[in-house]
Amino acid sequence: MKDDAYSLILAAIEAGTYRPGDRLVESELAERFGVSRTPVREALQRLETQAMLVRDGRSLIVGSLDHNQLAELYVVRAELEALAARLAARHATPEEVRVLAQMVAEDQKAIGDPEFLARANRRFHHQLHLASHNRYLVQQLDLVHRTMALMAKTSLAAEGRSEMALSEHKNIVDAIAAGDGDAADAALRQHISMAWETRLKLEANNDHG
Repeated sequence: MKDDAYSLILAAIEAGTYRPGDRLVESELAERFGVSRTPVREALQRLETQAMLVRDGRSLIVGSLDHNQLAELYVVRAELEALAARLAARHATPEEVRVLAQMVAEDQKAIGDPEFLARANRRFHHQLHLASHNRYLVQQLDLVHRTMALMAKTSLAAEGRSEMALSEHKNIVDAIAAGDGDAADAALRQHISMAWETRLKLEANNDHG
């Protein structure tokens, strides 16, 4: 059950049920997820060692990322995901490419629903990681994307960003389908660059809002 409690709490953070700054109480989590307090306590300790949770006095709260941490995270994400895209262009099966293309087509129908698209975006990127057929890269990218759950708001909520992001996803898939590693790498870097630019604008608006 230990992993179950961990997975349930982590999923709740990723889904935005618990947001940066929210206090997590052992007894409430045990009741909510229908597990005993011991696996919840162990899961909270594990999340704390991963810096997903931070201590605030005697309480544990969901962590958050400052500007410098975000900037560093996007640098690592761009390098690792570009490598995943390059490897996917070489190793992805025709079925994997079709799944990625279908995801992009399906997600077009959800434009205007940033919360749904944020979940769909995570699924797309995870599928892309798997298509690299490199387990060590997938592990590192899982860690990066887990940390991204600590961002307070999805960049897809910004006006016009959803349409642009899906267009960028299509460019990535097209390059992978063509077996063009250089183009896949470039398309992925462009995608991450635009997402980071959007997040900087959101930050600036919040600072002056």
